[in-house]
This record gives sequence, structure tokens and C-alpha cells, in this order.
Amino acid sequence: MDGRKTGGSLKNSQKLSLLSSPVRAVVRLRRSARLLKKGLSPTDPQRKLLQRQISLGKAKLGGSSATLLGQASFESSQYFTFDTSVLQPVTRTGKRTKKRKSRRVLYPGSSRRYLPTEHTSKAKQCLLLLVGIICFQILNAIENLDDNILKYDLDGLEKTMHREVFGQTLAIENIMGLLKDYLATHIHSKPLVVSFNGPSGVGKSHIGWLLAKHFRSVMGSNSVLHYFTMHHCPDNSSTPACQSDLSKTISEMVTQAEIEEKIPLFILDEVELMSPALLDTLGRFFQTNQTNEFLNAVYILISNLGGDKITDVLLEKVAGGVLQPQWQAEELRTALRPVLNHIHPLWALAEIVPFVLLEKNHILSCFYEEMMSEGLYPDPSHLESLAGQLRYYTRGEQQYAITGCKQVVAQVNLL
Repeated sequence: MDGRKTGGSLKNSQKLSLLSSPVRAVVRLRRSARLLKKGLSPTDPQRKLLQRQISLGKAKLGGSSATLLGQASFESSQYFTFDTSVLQPVTRTGKRTKKRKSRRVLYPGSSRRYLPTEHTSKAKQCLLLLVGIICFQILNAIENLDDNILKYDLDGLEKTMHREVFGQTLAIENIMGLLKDYLATHIHSKPLVVSFNGPSGVGKSHIGWLLAKHFRSVMGSNSVLHYFTMHHCPDNSSTPACQSDLSKTISEMVTQAEIEEKIPLFILDEVELMSPALLDTLGRFFQTNQTNEFLNAVYILISNLGGDKITDVLLEKVAGGVLQPQWQAEELRTALRPVLNHIHPLWALAEIVPFVLLEKNHILSCFYEEMMSEGLYPDPSHLESLAGQLRYYTRGEQQYAITGCKQVVAQVNLL
């Protein structure tokens, strides 16, 4: 046992000696390095001595002592091991998703590599040509509409009506709007039927006379008919003959106007004196189930029908303080529609244009124009005395002539 102990102690002492000498050499090297870092000059003999010691220590460490130190330390190490049998391979639980690589486009070796060229389709050229044709047709149609309106000189007609007719601004604007819309083209689905309704002496017949005069000058007398019931059909017993004559006249004028590419104008005054049979004959020309030439026509119906209704509604609104002109045309048209439809169904196909009562200042204007046309001096005091001889509806400060300007001509002729 003692021999074994002494042998083991000797081995341990040898190992310690083997380990201590290199350690001491390392400590000396570290001390020498620190002294060199403190700033010894290169020519200092102590610096040279230290450098010699460091080189000697490195040589000793590079020999067998270093190998023994390494082997002993690695064998006695309890903390580090390089045994690969102990290590286990690290496995990852998550699966790595492989990115799909996009396939490269391969070109034949005998051809050149270039991008495909865009080929222009002939359909695009045809489409552009079609769009150009449509635009040209639209511009041509617009020019044709303007040409039609210029042919009838509707602007000159409107100026004449505003100059010679007093107190009917809304009625004139309504009439001109209907004529401009209808006469802008020569193709229609129904004839234009306009009904002038209002009290006596407010300018309905005068506007009819201006329309007949104007359209005769621009289209010729063959395309305009100014029909007076008292003149063309004075007796009710001759109603069948009046029906035949009126139907024949309208048919001939419409046929001739179609050949000349014109729209005929029929002005029918004193419609309130027409018999129901004559109204039936006239109403047949207002229907839509006719040939094309009968659809291209303008009919103007002038009558005093509904004049009392217009007077009542207007005076009621004036008494209530409602004087806005915006409501007049629409509200009067709404009030007239059932009254006219009860008289005859043909008014259901007509555009109603109501004429309102004339104020006293409008009567003064009528006297002024009539005296000027007769060559008389229109003295203001004389005009007031003449206007004062007429009868008026008085509502507050407003005065409306009962008979309008109908008696003006007679009063001036007595001067």
C-alpha cells in the first residue's frame, strides 16, 4: 500500500512540476509585456532584456513542456470535452419551406433572343374610322339644326312680337320655345298643336296675324293658312261643306310642303265658333297614326275659351298678394286643361299658352302705338284721358283692362 501511495504521489508531483513551470513562464511573459507597454524606449537595455526573456519563454512553451501541459490539462479537465459521441445532432421541428424558383425562359439555340413585338390590329383602324364618321354625323346634324332655325328667321319673329305685343312676355317666350324646338328638324312623331287661350283684347289674334305675316315672307303663301271661322264657315248649316273644304285644304298644303321640304303653318282663329263636327274633322289631323307628311305640321288654335277662368285665377292671386310671374303660366295652364278637355278632346293633344289680362300701362302703350300709326301726336294727358274711358278690374293698386286693347282702335278713330 505504501509503495502504491508513494508511486502515486510521485506521479502527482511530476504532473504538478510539469504544470508549474509553464505557468511560471506564462506569468513572466505577461509581466514583461506589461513593462514594455509602460513606455520603455527601444534603446533601453532593460527593454532588450525583457524582449530576450519573452522570446526564450516562447521557445520553452513551444517544446515538450507545452505539449505535456496541454495533454495533462485536457485529460484532467472536468468542464470541457470534445467527445463527439456525447453530442447529439440538433433537429429542427419546423419544416423549411422551399422557395419555388421561377423557370427561366429558354430560347432555341438557333434563334435570336428578343422581346415579342406588338402587332397593330386592323380592327383599331376600323374603330377609329367609325368614331370619326359618328363625330362628323353629329356635327353635321347640329349644323343642320342651326340651318333650319336660320331658314325660318325665328329671332326676327321674336323681336317683332316683343315690340308689337304688350303685356304677354311669358306667352311670347313659351310660343317661341315651342316653335324653335319643333322647327329645328324635319322629322317628327306628331304635329305641333298650340292653343292660344285668354280674355278678349289681350293680343292673341294679333300674334296670330304676326305669325301668318312672318311665315308667308320666309316660306311663301302656299305653306301658310290663316283660317277665320266667321269668314270661311259663317253658317252652321254648311258644316259638312266646311269640313270637306278644310280637310281638302289641309291635305293639299301638307302634300305640297312635303315635296318642298317645308313645315306648313295653319292658324285657326275664332275656334270657339267652330261646330263639334268641324272640331272632329280638325282633331283627326292631330293624331299620331298618320303618314309622315301629316306629322310635319304646325297648328295654332286661337280662341277666347277659358278666358273667364284665367280672369278669376289672376284676380284671386292679385288679391292674395301673389304677383310672381313664375307661377302664372304653369298654374293657369293647369286650371285651363280640364275646362278645354271638357269642350272637346282635341285639346288633350295641344300645348296650351295662356294669355293674361293687360294692365293700365299696357293700355297706354296701345293708345300710343295706334296714334303714331294714324299720324296723331300722342300727348301724355290725352293718352291718360283716352285710357281712363275704358273699364278696369281694380285690385288694390293694380288695374286690369276688362276688354284689353280691343276698343283702342275705335277710340282713336273717333279723334
